[in-house]
Amino acid sequence: MNRTGLIATKIGNSSFHMSNGSATHVTILKIDECIVSKVKTTEKDGYNAIQLASIDTNKDIKKINKPQRKNFSSINIKPKKILKEFRVDSENLLELGTALNANHFKIDQFIDASSISIGKGFAGVMKRHNFGGLRASHGVSISHRSHGSTGQNQDPGRVFKGKKMAGRMGAKKVTKQNLKILDVDEKHNILVVKGSVPGKKNSIIIIKDSIKKNK
Repeated sequence: MNRTGLIATKIGNSSFHMSNGSATHVTILKIDECIVSKVKTTEKDGYNAIQLASIDTNKDIKKINKPQRKNFSSINIKPKKILKEFRVDSENLLELGTALNANHFKIDQFIDASSISIGKGFAGVMKRHNFGGLRASHGVSISHRSHGSTGQNQDPGRVFKGKKMAGRMGAKKVTKQNLKILDVDEKHNILVVKGSVPGKKNSIIIIKDSIKKNK
């Protein structure tokens, strides 16, 4: 069954000590109360979905675009910075104005996390695609980190699209699947997730139930 996910902010990385005494690396995610700002149904919109609004903005309600202003004024909340829609099943539709917090997820549950990865700028093939490079011996000069030949002979006489070459690295949407929740702090609305989560510090993270693990 599909249910709504949550909008989180990446606080940073830390260590977490397990009950058996071992330590593992974790990512700390902060949930800033997600409010149901819109509900879509099959009868009215053709599909079932929930729109969540999260993270306060300092903008006045009068400076918000009119189509979005209605979302906030109808449920009498301050304007939010992030609006995200989640497809859900009909039995998982929520009422307008419902508030969701960190307790939406449970300890030992698996989630999928999506965000924009850290941008690395223009990178060579050894960094971008893990190429081995050329021999760094006499006669190779300064080209030992190059990618080598990229094309074929006279036929086809061109470089195929998608060839692994140097270029911009990172700054793309990345989803990491099957991340385990090790702890849930309901008082401070914090999730402790095992492993790394895409994005830099203070990035917006979209978290959902894992699609590959049991719900």
